Amino acid sequence: MTWRCVIASRILPVVLGFDAVIREAGHQPVGLLTFIDSDGRYGGFDIAPLLHEVPRGLDIVMPSKRSSLAPLLHGLEPDLVVCMGFPWKIPPEALAVPRLGWLNGHPSLLPRHRGPVPVAWAIRNGDEEFGITFHRMDAELDTGPILAQRRLTLGEPREPDVFYGETGPAVVATLAEALAALAAGDEGRPQAEGGEYESFFSDEDAWLDPRRPADELHRLVWAWRYTISRGELSGALVDLGGETVRVLASSLTEVEGARRLDCADAPLWLVQTEPA
Repeated sequence: MTWRCVIASRILPVVLGFDAVIREAGHQPVGLLTFIDSDGRYGGFDIAPLLHEVPRGLDIVMPSKRSSLAPLLHGLEPDLVVCMGFPWKIPPEALAVPRLGWLNGHPSLLPRHRGPVPVAWAIRNGDEEFGITFHRMDAELDTGPILAQRRLTLGEPREPDVFYGETGPAVVATLAEALAALAAGDEGRPQAEGGEYESFFSDEDAWLDPRRPADELHRLVWAWRYTISRGELSGALVDLGGETVRVLASSLTEVEGARRLDCADAPLWLVQTEPA
């Protein structure tokens, strides 16, 4: 049986990848659910490229508030909504519209690192692995039964565009597994006990405190590239010679031309900085 599927995202590569996987599975993408982050609360993504390159045949719906979600979805008559990179908490009346529910892609090994920036928290915590999880959505955030999950190595620091580009094939492959499980009538396995909800970084997380170990600060520098601030400050900040700078890249080994920051146990080399 062919399903009518709506894709909920504001990230162009996600939309293109999901559209291809859904079609390959024999289903019909019929709509794109997205929104304009006018006040920058969710990172201020520019969705213009998405609107210009949306796949053919997708009606675009852009709710201005959560209460508009259910009425707009009803008009698309979806059997399933597939979601990733759509940061709103979905109200129950919208979750109830598609007969097969909502399927959410989350870049962590749930139940670890629930919340909007799981990669940042995996980096900050020193995890060796992260993952891709597709789960059924329920009324809470990132808590529904798991249909497909795979583990990936976190690896060395690199730019977010590179990192997310490398994970793209794993995302679409895991989605294909989840769609197959859903078609087979799999209700998903309940998430294990535990897990934690972690939000955006705050002003308290913004400063590099040299009284801390160098490795901890190195991970914080990298993690800040994968999150946005919920406060007034955007890290990772440090005072150097009376000047406040934002550190964009660091190293635990000496790099020619990098500035040295003496930490509790070892130096941290500030490879790339900008005025704050």
